[in-house]
Amino acid sequence: MPALLEAYRTGEGVDWADYGPDVIEAQAALNRPQFANYIGDWISALPDIAAKLRGGGGRVADVACGTGWSSISIARAFPGVKVDGLDIDAGSIERARMHAGREGVDDRVSFLFADAADAEGEGRYDLVTIFEAVHDMAQPTMVLAAARRLLKPSGAVLIADERVAEVFTAPGDDTERLFYGYSVVSCLANGLADQPSVGTGTVLRPAALESIAREAGFSGFTILPIKHDAFRFYRLDP
Repeated sequence: MPALLEAYRTGEGVDWADYGPDVIEAQAALNRPQFANYIGDWISALPDIAAKLRGGGGRVADVACGTGWSSISIARAFPGVKVDGLDIDAGSIERARMHAGREGVDDRVSFLFADAADAEGEGRYDLVTIFEAVHDMAQPTMVLAAARRLLKPSGAVLIADERVAEVFTAPGDDTERLFYGYSVVSCLANGLADQPSVGTGTVLRPAALESIAREAGFSGFTILPIKHDAFRFYRLDP
Protein backbone atom coordinates (compact mmCIF):
# COMPACT_ATOMS: atom_id res chain seq x y z
CA MET A 1 0.00 0.00 0.00
CA PRO A 2 2.78 2.54 0.68
CA ALA A 3 4.15 1.89 -2.83
CA LEU A 4 0.67 2.36 -4.29
CA LEU A 5 0.18 5.66 -2.50
CA GLU A 6 3.56 6.85 -3.74
CA ALA A 7 2.67 5.80 -7.28
CA TYR A 8 -0.38 8.05 -7.27
CA ARG A 9 1.75 10.92 -5.99
CA THR A 10 4.44 10.49 -8.67
CA GLY A 11 2.68 8.71 -11.56
CA GLU A 12 5.45 6.10 -11.69
CA GLY A 13 3.27 3.03 -11.11
CA VAL A 14 3.78 -0.25 -9.25
CA ASP A 15 5.31 -3.31 -10.95
CA TRP A 16 3.17 -6.46 -10.86
CA ALA A 17 5.94 -8.39 -9.08
CA ASP A 18 5.87 -5.84 -6.24
CA TYR A 19 2.33 -6.89 -5.32
CA GLY A 20 3.85 -10.11 -4.02
CA PRO A 21 3.22 -13.83 -4.57
CA ASP A 22 -0.18 -13.86 -2.84
CA VAL A 23 -1.70 -11.56 -5.48
CA ILE A 24 -0.11 -13.47 -8.37
CA GLU A 25 -1.31 -16.82 -7.04
CA ALA A 26 -4.77 -15.47 -6.23
CA GLN A 27 -5.17 -14.21 -9.80
CA ALA A 28 -4.12 -17.62 -11.10
CA ALA A 29 -6.51 -19.42 -8.75
CA LEU A 30 -9.39 -17.18 -9.83
CA ASN A 31 -8.90 -17.81 -13.55
CA ARG A 32 -7.70 -21.42 -13.60
CA PRO A 33 -11.14 -23.12 -13.29
CA GLN A 34 -12.70 -21.16 -16.12
CA PHE A 35 -9.67 -21.69 -18.36
CA ALA A 36 -9.79 -25.42 -17.65
CA ASN A 37 -13.52 -25.73 -18.32
CA TYR A 38 -14.34 -23.13 -20.96
CA ILE A 39 -11.30 -22.15 -23.02
CA GLY A 40 -12.18 -24.70 -25.69
CA ASP A 41 -15.66 -23.20 -25.99
CA TRP A 42 -14.25 -19.68 -26.27
CA ILE A 43 -11.93 -20.67 -29.09
CA SER A 44 -14.77 -22.58 -30.77
CA ALA A 45 -16.48 -19.21 -31.22
CA LEU A 46 -13.85 -18.79 -33.97
CA PRO A 47 -14.96 -21.87 -35.96
CA ASP A 48 -12.38 -21.58 -38.74
CA ILE A 49 -9.54 -21.29 -36.24
CA ALA A 50 -10.90 -24.07 -34.02
CA ALA A 51 -11.12 -26.39 -37.03
CA LYS A 52 -7.43 -25.83 -37.77
CA LEU A 53 -6.45 -26.48 -34.17
CA ARG A 54 -8.53 -29.65 -34.00
CA GLY A 55 -6.49 -30.89 -36.96
CA GLY A 56 -3.63 -31.23 -34.50
CA GLY A 57 -0.96 -29.22 -36.31
CA GLY A 58 -1.71 -25.68 -35.22
CA ARG A 59 0.30 -23.26 -33.14
CA VAL A 60 -0.95 -20.71 -30.59
CA ALA A 61 0.78 -17.73 -28.97
CA ASP A 62 -0.74 -16.99 -25.55
CA VAL A 63 0.28 -13.40 -24.79
CA ALA A 64 0.37 -12.31 -21.14
CA CYS A 65 0.01 -15.94 -20.09
CA GLY A 66 0.68 -15.29 -16.41
CA THR A 67 1.25 -18.53 -14.49
CA GLY A 68 0.36 -20.56 -17.56
CA TRP A 69 -3.07 -22.02 -16.93
CA SER A 70 -4.55 -20.53 -20.09
CA SER A 71 -1.73 -21.99 -22.21
CA ILE A 72 -2.01 -25.37 -20.52
CA SER A 73 -5.79 -25.39 -20.99
CA ILE A 74 -5.45 -24.59 -24.71
CA ALA A 75 -3.08 -27.54 -25.10
CA ARG A 76 -5.51 -29.84 -23.30
CA ALA A 77 -8.52 -28.64 -25.30
CA PHE A 78 -6.70 -29.14 -28.61
CA PRO A 79 -4.38 -32.19 -28.41
CA GLY A 80 -1.42 -31.91 -30.75
CA VAL A 81 -1.38 -28.12 -30.82
CA LYS A 82 1.76 -26.34 -29.69
CA VAL A 83 1.41 -23.32 -27.43
CA ASP A 84 3.96 -20.61 -26.67
CA GLY A 85 3.13 -18.54 -23.60
CA LEU A 86 4.72 -15.10 -23.18
CA ASP A 87 4.80 -12.83 -20.15
CA ILE A 88 6.93 -9.98 -18.82
CA ASP A 89 6.72 -11.15 -15.20
CA ALA A 90 9.62 -13.51 -14.47
CA GLY A 91 7.99 -15.01 -11.38
CA SER A 92 4.86 -15.90 -13.33
CA ILE A 93 6.91 -17.59 -16.05
CA GLU A 94 8.73 -19.68 -13.44
CA ARG A 95 5.40 -20.84 -12.05
CA ALA A 96 4.06 -21.51 -15.56
CA ARG A 97 6.97 -23.80 -16.42
CA MET A 98 6.48 -25.68 -13.17
CA HIS A 99 2.74 -26.06 -13.81
CA ALA A 100 3.27 -27.33 -17.36
CA GLY A 101 5.72 -29.95 -16.10
CA ARG A 102 3.37 -31.14 -13.39
CA GLU A 103 0.47 -31.29 -15.85
CA GLY A 104 2.53 -33.30 -18.34
CA VAL A 105 2.19 -30.90 -21.28
CA ASP A 106 5.66 -29.37 -21.30
CA ASP A 107 6.41 -31.24 -24.55
CA ARG A 108 3.83 -29.01 -26.30
CA VAL A 109 3.72 -25.89 -24.12
CA SER A 110 6.68 -23.53 -23.85
CA PHE A 111 6.97 -20.34 -21.82
CA LEU A 112 9.06 -17.30 -22.65
CA PHE A 113 10.00 -14.40 -20.42
CA ALA A 114 9.52 -11.72 -23.07
CA ASP A 115 7.80 -8.46 -23.91
CA ALA A 116 5.03 -9.29 -26.36
CA ALA A 117 5.63 -6.00 -28.18
CA ASP A 118 9.01 -7.40 -29.27
CA ALA A 119 7.88 -10.98 -29.82
CA GLU A 120 9.52 -12.95 -32.62
CA GLY A 121 7.93 -15.56 -34.87
CA GLU A 122 6.40 -13.61 -37.74
CA GLY A 123 3.70 -15.57 -39.58
CA ARG A 124 4.03 -18.59 -37.28
CA TYR A 125 0.72 -18.72 -35.43
CA ASP A 126 -2.84 -19.72 -36.29
CA LEU A 127 -4.13 -17.99 -33.16
CA VAL A 128 -2.92 -15.37 -30.71
CA THR A 129 -4.80 -15.16 -27.42
CA ILE A 130 -4.75 -12.34 -24.86
CA PHE A 131 -6.86 -13.05 -21.79
CA GLU A 132 -7.64 -10.22 -19.36
CA ALA A 133 -4.46 -8.30 -20.10
CA VAL A 134 -4.81 -5.64 -22.82
CA HIS A 135 -6.01 -3.11 -20.24
CA ASP A 136 -2.82 -3.70 -18.18
CA MET A 137 -0.43 -2.97 -21.04
CA ALA A 138 1.61 0.22 -21.12
CA GLN A 139 1.61 0.25 -24.94
CA PRO A 140 -1.31 -1.94 -26.10
CA THR A 141 -1.13 -0.74 -29.70
CA MET A 142 2.44 -1.97 -30.00
CA VAL A 143 1.50 -5.34 -28.51
CA LEU A 144 -1.46 -5.79 -30.86
CA ALA A 145 0.68 -4.79 -33.83
CA ALA A 146 3.17 -7.47 -32.79
CA ALA A 147 0.33 -9.99 -32.41
CA ARG A 148 -0.78 -9.18 -35.95
CA ARG A 149 2.74 -9.86 -37.24
CA LEU A 150 2.79 -13.22 -35.47
CA LEU A 151 -0.31 -14.44 -37.31
CA LYS A 152 -0.44 -16.58 -40.39
CA PRO A 153 -2.46 -14.86 -43.18
CA SER A 154 -5.57 -16.82 -42.16
CA GLY A 155 -5.01 -16.46 -38.41
CA ALA A 156 -6.85 -14.38 -35.83
CA VAL A 157 -6.46 -12.83 -32.40
CA LEU A 158 -8.85 -13.75 -29.57
CA ILE A 159 -9.09 -11.20 -26.75
CA ALA A 160 -10.99 -11.47 -23.50
CA ASP A 161 -11.18 -8.29 -21.47
CA GLU A 162 -13.50 -6.94 -18.80
CA ARG A 163 -17.23 -6.72 -19.55
CA VAL A 164 -17.53 -3.09 -18.54
CA ALA A 165 -20.34 -0.79 -19.70
CA GLU A 166 -20.10 0.23 -23.33
CA VAL A 167 -20.23 3.92 -22.37
CA PHE A 168 -19.48 5.80 -19.18
CA THR A 169 -22.49 6.59 -17.01
CA ALA A 170 -22.74 7.93 -13.47
CA PRO A 171 -23.55 6.42 -11.13
CA GLY A 172 -22.25 3.15 -12.56
CA ASP A 173 -23.72 -0.25 -11.72
CA ASP A 174 -22.10 -2.68 -9.28
CA THR A 175 -19.96 -4.30 -11.98
CA GLU A 176 -18.66 -0.96 -13.19
CA ARG A 177 -17.79 0.06 -9.64
CA LEU A 178 -16.04 -3.27 -9.02
CA PHE A 179 -13.81 -2.85 -12.06
CA TYR A 180 -12.98 0.74 -11.19
CA GLY A 181 -11.99 -0.54 -7.74
CA TYR A 182 -9.64 -3.06 -9.32
CA SER A 183 -8.26 -0.32 -11.52
CA VAL A 184 -7.44 2.00 -8.63
CA VAL A 185 -5.68 -0.61 -6.48
CA SER A 186 -4.03 -2.71 -9.18
CA CYS A 187 -4.41 -2.44 -12.94
CA LEU A 188 -3.84 1.28 -13.48
CA ALA A 189 -0.80 1.41 -11.22
CA ASN A 190 0.58 -1.75 -12.82
CA GLY A 191 0.06 -0.32 -16.31
CA LEU A 192 1.98 2.81 -15.36
CA ALA A 193 5.02 0.87 -14.13
CA ASP A 194 6.48 0.68 -17.64
CA GLN A 195 6.95 4.11 -19.18
CA PRO A 196 5.86 5.58 -21.49
CA SER A 197 2.35 4.32 -20.77
CA VAL A 198 -1.13 5.13 -22.04
CA GLY A 199 -2.49 4.35 -18.56
CA THR A 200 -5.64 2.51 -19.60
CA GLY A 201 -6.69 0.86 -16.35
CA THR A 202 -9.24 -1.92 -15.91
CA VAL A 203 -12.16 -0.15 -17.59
CA LEU A 204 -11.38 -0.77 -21.27
CA ARG A 205 -14.54 -0.10 -23.26
CA PRO A 206 -15.25 -1.81 -26.63
CA ALA A 207 -14.87 1.40 -28.64
CA ALA A 208 -11.48 2.08 -27.06
CA LEU A 209 -10.28 -1.45 -27.82
CA GLU A 210 -11.48 -1.17 -31.41
CA SER A 211 -9.55 2.08 -31.79
CA ILE A 212 -6.39 0.38 -30.51
CA ALA A 213 -6.92 -2.59 -32.85
CA ARG A 214 -7.43 -0.36 -35.89
CA GLU A 215 -4.32 1.64 -35.03
CA ALA A 216 -2.41 -1.66 -34.79
CA GLY A 217 -3.45 -2.46 -38.36
CA PHE A 218 -6.32 -4.92 -37.93
CA SER A 219 -9.02 -4.79 -40.60
CA GLY A 220 -11.56 -6.92 -38.73
CA PHE A 221 -12.97 -6.28 -35.24
CA THR A 222 -15.85 -8.44 -33.96
CA ILE A 223 -17.49 -8.68 -30.55
CA LEU A 224 -18.19 -12.39 -30.12
CA PRO A 225 -21.54 -13.71 -28.79
CA ILE A 226 -20.01 -15.51 -25.80
CA LYS A 227 -21.91 -15.29 -22.53
CA HIS A 228 -19.74 -14.47 -19.53
CA ASP A 229 -20.39 -12.44 -16.39
CA ALA A 230 -16.98 -10.76 -16.29
CA PHE A 231 -15.40 -11.00 -19.77
CA ARG A 232 -16.29 -9.63 -23.18
CA PHE A 233 -14.67 -11.48 -26.09
CA TYR A 234 -13.30 -10.00 -29.31
CA ARG A 235 -11.98 -11.41 -32.58
CA LEU A 236 -9.37 -9.41 -34.48
CA ASP A 237 -8.57 -10.27 -38.10
CA PRO A 238 -5.52 -8.98 -39.95
